[in-house]
Amino acid sequence: MQEREGRPLAVLLQRVVKLFIGCLAAVTCGMIYAVYLSTYHERKFWFSSRQEMEREITFQGGSGLYYYYYKHMLFASSFEKGVYELTRDNRTVSGQTINAVEQLSLYPELLCSLLYKLSGSQDSIEPVYFYIGVVFGLQAVYVTALFVCSWVMSGTWVAGLLAVAWYIINRPDTTTVVYAIPLRDNWALPYFSCQVAALTSFLSNNISAATEMFCYLLMSVTTFTFIVMWEHGHYVLFVQGVVLLLLDCFDLIPARKTADIHKVYLSSLLLAYVLQYQRSALLSSPLLSLLVASLLARYLQQNMKMGPLVARLMKLVLHLYLVFTTGITFNYLVKVRPRHDFILKFLEVKFGLNSTTEFIPNLLLCEEGFQSPGQDLFLRLTQASVLPFYVLVMLVCLFSTMQAIYRRLSGERLMGGVQMEQGRIGERPEVIYHVFHTLLFGALAMLMKYLWTPYVCAFTAFGVCSPELWVTVFRWVRLKSVHPVVLGGGCVTCSISLQFFPRVLSELTEVQEFYDPDTVELMNWIKSHAPLAAVFAASPALLGTVKVCTGWPVTSLPLYTDLSLLQRSESTYQVYAMRSAEEVYKLLTAQQSSFVIVEEELCNQMSSVRGCRIKDLLDYANGHVVYDKGETYTFAKYGRFCHEIKMNYSPYTNYFTRVFWNRSYHVYRVNSVISFQY
Repeated sequence: MQEREGRPLAVLLQRVVKLFIGCLAAVTCGMIYAVYLSTYHERKFWFSSRQEMEREITFQGGSGLYYYYYKHMLFASSFEKGVYELTRDNRTVSGQTINAVEQLSLYPELLCSLLYKLSGSQDSIEPVYFYIGVVFGLQAVYVTALFVCSWVMSGTWVAGLLAVAWYIINRPDTTTVVYAIPLRDNWALPYFSCQVAALTSFLSNNISAATEMFCYLLMSVTTFTFIVMWEHGHYVLFVQGVVLLLLDCFDLIPARKTADIHKVYLSSLLLAYVLQYQRSALLSSPLLSLLVASLLARYLQQNMKMGPLVARLMKLVLHLYLVFTTGITFNYLVKVRPRHDFILKFLEVKFGLNSTTEFIPNLLLCEEGFQSPGQDLFLRLTQASVLPFYVLVMLVCLFSTMQAIYRRLSGERLMGGVQMEQGRIGERPEVIYHVFHTLLFGALAMLMKYLWTPYVCAFTAFGVCSPELWVTVFRWVRLKSVHPVVLGGGCVTCSISLQFFPRVLSELTEVQEFYDPDTVELMNWIKSHAPLAAVFAASPALLGTVKVCTGWPVTSLPLYTDLSLLQRSESTYQVYAMRSAEEVYKLLTAQQSSFVIVEEELCNQMSSVRGCRIKDLLDYANGHVVYDKGETYTFAKYGRFCHEIKMNYSPYTNYFTRVFWNRSYHVYRVNSVISFQY
């Protein structure tokens, strides 16, 4: 009798110990990754030895613009006053008063500045270190959530270790945090990772009511935060919503859980809409359209999951048709402004459905973040041993999932719990979710690989270390099982010994040097010579640096979701086109430009991607160059402006006066706009 009572106690104690060790390992991995990022960032930029301006220049690609607003909030007399000034910002874009909080999604900066003041860190931590420390801390949360995902699905925390190891090994393809810290996705994706981890546990059939409620609350908070932190968050959640729609259609998850997740989506969208000053993009969000369409289709097809196989297939096809046609119709009806139509045009060109000579869609296509991944991505994933195991795990899970779908459509009920010995890994809703999740996000890798590769690492680690997956395989081939921890441990050891430690140690010990004296000289000249009323025109990336380092007004911003700002950037880029001095002068004065900065890198740009040089895009859009059957025909009346203006020809000196130059930049005053003595 005592022996029987002791067994449950021993089992409970064993579970508690495993849970404690797993949680400790997850948190430790997150902390180690944050320390690694901080050390690598210091070694790469020699951050502690730089002056404030040089530190701000390290925020590349115009991302330093966000840090400017963080500084603004710190210098504001009060938090409320700072927010008020940002919602009526007339010192950033020339001739415009913008709501910077809404237009640039500045909630991370608002929260970070508030934490900095409330924590009393002013006397011990410099503002820039607090800022990047928060971002690195969020990256720790990111990898911890990936650890938990693999752990929950596989049942062993060894999978979490493998997921984190693969994530760090493939860091160039999993994150941009090292060189563009303030970007919105670096703030938002950790919350999405937590949301996916909570959703993974929520979909599981073998969780208690208390755990399910905790996961539901965590999922609600992280979904809302993700939408608020990143203006593209609702697009990512739309893809997730499509995955859940497929699971619901095939009756792979309980209808109750589907309804609960829809409530999370809807409440998060509505709260974000209120908090983000009634942002119209959320009303026309494809996620909202999908929710409305799913609800209507479900109401019209209440018996969709009943009947024989052929009838259910026909109902399923009709259901999907109703959902997507209703969603598209709803999205078209609720659109208030056509400002996002250029995004649709961009997607059409991206996926080969259309072609255009317009500058803006072609410029977006040439952005590195929107470039389709080349063979080098798959080569790196293969060398890190991720891709071969991913293909193996995906094939096993996908085949098992197809079997589960067939059983559902044939009328077999959803099993409340599946024993490992049954070899039915495709019966588990959380596994099926990740199968579709990685497949659909793999399609999106054409647009943003950083959404796909982290979950490839987590999903592959789960499969390698999952007892159920190997039991499924061995049942198919009628072999005896090998303990998965042995396999997982072997893979972890192999990855760490061959890839992890040597690469990390080389990155941390390699002496690197990032210094841009020409940009520093330009910023110092602006701060010491430009009048307070000056307005600067340049490429959006450089204007972001000008704004964060000097605070002077600019003509545009490095923001690729606002059509008006993209059109302003196109006008400024005309200095690299084959235009006359008078044409360029009119375009710049229309934006109230006082100075224009000509960048040697863009004027003499060399690019390995054919047709992606700024001057090529401009020539194509302006009709100055036509490509026909491999031949190039030029129809330009004038020479290239950025070349001609440096020759000091009289037509150019009548409109522009050079006031500063170095190896990288030439600054010209736009005559008659503002006059002063040097």
